[in-house]
Amino acid sequence: MTEEAEEIDESSAPLLDHLIELRSRLIWCIAYIILAFGVSFYFSDQIYNFLAQPFVDVAMENGKEPTMIFTGLQDKFFVNIRLSFYVALCVTFPMLAMQIWKFVAPGLYQNEQKAFLPFLLATPVLFTLGAAMAYYIVIPRAWGFFMSFEVGVAPEVAGELANQAALQIQSLPAVREYLSLTILLMFAFALSFQLPVLLLLLARAGIISADGLASKRRYSILGAFVFAMFMTPPDPLSQLLLALPIIALYEISIVIIRLTTRNPEDV
Repeated sequence: MTEEAEEIDESSAPLLDHLIELRSRLIWCIAYIILAFGVSFYFSDQIYNFLAQPFVDVAMENGKEPTMIFTGLQDKFFVNIRLSFYVALCVTFPMLAMQIWKFVAPGLYQNEQKAFLPFLLATPVLFTLGAAMAYYIVIPRAWGFFMSFEVGVAPEVAGELANQAALQIQSLPAVREYLSLTILLMFAFALSFQLPVLLLLLARAGIISADGLASKRRYSILGAFVFAMFMTPPDPLSQLLLALPIIALYEISIVIIRLTTRNPEDV
């Protein structure tokens, strides 16, 4: 074997080791997701009932019996599959992130590991806070706003209109549409709460600065409302409840960048 061939074999060995390591990490990730999917699918009805609780509460407050429908025979089955997949991804995210960290960390310097690890830990925490805010604060108010457009007949008027046709418009959400709208709202808030992580990473990389972010404040406010317009239902309350936290997180990120920068006057 020639010297050149030996060098090629030696250089290919580390690459092969990395590919084997990557395959092992991917297998673990897939195993986590499959296991979590199976458990989530078994409890899919209970999970869906949890997500539907805001609608149940609003309907009960309005004196209605909470009811949902599905028009296709297969709709509820596929809703359970989608819901189980979403839950599996959320539940296994810390474990997936840990597998990614174990694969990437050996290639980083010690100071880089210390700088990156806090962001890795903060991501699931902020994601959970954003989803929780959507579920406990925004969604109940949004559902109350939408259900206020129902058209019915008041009991005292019903007797007078007994011999007349009266139009009644009631909200009977489909299980598939309700899941899509709920997941969209929770994901929009969870994603927006990742803004400090993104901005701090960009600041550590030297791409942005605190003064630069402060000078673009007016554009960030406009961008927050545009993002809220596309990611929430078309009602002003939901859009405002998403845009305001984004703006607040933007300002908090500027403060943190100033405090964590070694030379604040240069930022």
